Amino acid sequence: MLHPRIKKLPELQACFPPGVFQALRAVAMDCGVKVYLVGGTIRDWLMGDRLPGDIDLTIDGGAHRFCRSLIAQLGGGAFVPLGTEKEEASRVAWQGLDIDVSSFRRGACTIEEDLALRDFTINSLAVPLALVFKDGEGDLLDPLSGMADLEAGVIRHGPRAFVDDPLRLLRTFRFMVSLGFEVSPDTFREVSLHANKIDKVAAERIGYELELILSARNGGDGFWQMHKSGLLHHLLPELYEGDGLEQPGFHHLDVFHHNFQALREMEHLLSRPDFGYPGHENRFAAYLTDQGRAGNLKWAALLHDVGKPTASDDSKKEPGRVTFYGHDEIGSRLVEHIGMRFKWSNEQRLQVGHLVAMHMHPFHLCTTMKKQGLTKRAALKLCARAGDHLQGLFLLAMADSMASKGELKPENIELELIALYDEVITIYDRDIEPVLACKPLMTGNDLIVSFGLKPGPQFSVILKELQALQIEGVVKNRGDAFRWVNCYVKENKQTKDGREQ
Repeated sequence: MLHPRIKKLPELQACFPPGVFQALRAVAMDCGVKVYLVGGTIRDWLMGDRLPGDIDLTIDGGAHRFCRSLIAQLGGGAFVPLGTEKEEASRVAWQGLDIDVSSFRRGACTIEEDLALRDFTINSLAVPLALVFKDGEGDLLDPLSGMADLEAGVIRHGPRAFVDDPLRLLRTFRFMVSLGFEVSPDTFREVSLHANKIDKVAAERIGYELELILSARNGGDGFWQMHKSGLLHHLLPELYEGDGLEQPGFHHLDVFHHNFQALREMEHLLSRPDFGYPGHENRFAAYLTDQGRAGNLKWAALLHDVGKPTASDDSKKEPGRVTFYGHDEIGSRLVEHIGMRFKWSNEQRLQVGHLVAMHMHPFHLCTTMKKQGLTKRAALKLCARAGDHLQGLFLLAMADSMASKGELKPENIELELIALYDEVITIYDRDIEPVLACKPLMTGNDLIVSFGLKPGPQFSVILKELQALQIEGVVKNRGDAFRWVNCYVKENKQTKDGREQ
């Protein structure tokens, strides 16, 4: 790591596209302003093992004018207004690079005053743009001793950080997980003190920060620290309904702590080369290439039993034993509400809710397979309902199982999940996929023309049953399909309008 008296400043230019810094210098001279590289640009560069992603600049006035002039100098780029009327800030988006420019904030008259108003000490560092073009050394502007915290790996808040912008409460934990730093004790106390201020922040901003936290490799640690600070209670009150709610003997934790342990186990699975299912690494890796799926799996793990407090009831067969019938469907509906609150996309709400709604299915099938084996029809039903998220469902089931360590937990349940997935995939590749890839033996038009049926809900029942019979090998060709439908229609005594007599 470089030291407060910065060396090799010109090398900073190599982190960005050629000509950008020359354009910045030309605009600074034309506009007659002092320009400083600040925040994440300097922080990441000083860390040495991280390339700065974008360019953050602070100038002593006229951010909008500066950006428009920069676009002209670069010969292109999009102008994006940021900030407020009182605090002028804007962005130039150019060739995949964001150049953020802000004027001195909250009445600051000097760069030192501006830096003292920033969120964290490690972001309160600056270097004058002019020094980038000079050989040798340059002075790092560091009014809050951010360099010492950067070297120590500590997140420490600025003097008015949480009062000026409560979103910084969340950003504390975002930087914690993204940089691998620790939150200083005084900052942790301040987060706890101001936690209720998060209610004043727009839902979109909260949702964005939560996604950044959870998408980090160790995002679960960030959520746990948010819990310890009291901040998470303001964001996910549904989760806390399970605090202290005991579970049957195959669990060793209450509902709240089990949900968190499932999140930890999910992160562990996502870091394993085999994802917990040896021999199927490529399938799981391919599933996770779609953006957002890893994060959605973490959400599903954290919320998979969020419906249990509502579903909790005393067993009618075993007095003193609690049951949670229907908690998966209840949990799915709660996920919908949570997703709406955080302004998730429709796709994210559906994906996380779907996984939560189905998370018990693999366990039910494990029980069935032990007793009577796995039929092709059962495998088809699971694959059809899971859709594109079969791998995600099995990852969630594995995380759920690994998070349970009670005395009554069935032996070898994780091995049973692996065996179940092996069998489902074998049936899918051998029996299901070939049928799905071929033209259907019969269509809705055939039902109309050949049997005089009118379109209705029964069409789906007939065609799905035909597909299942084809997968089972009972129906092999179009002739078999016509004969089966003919028998089905006669047995169900259907009229031509599709209604039963």
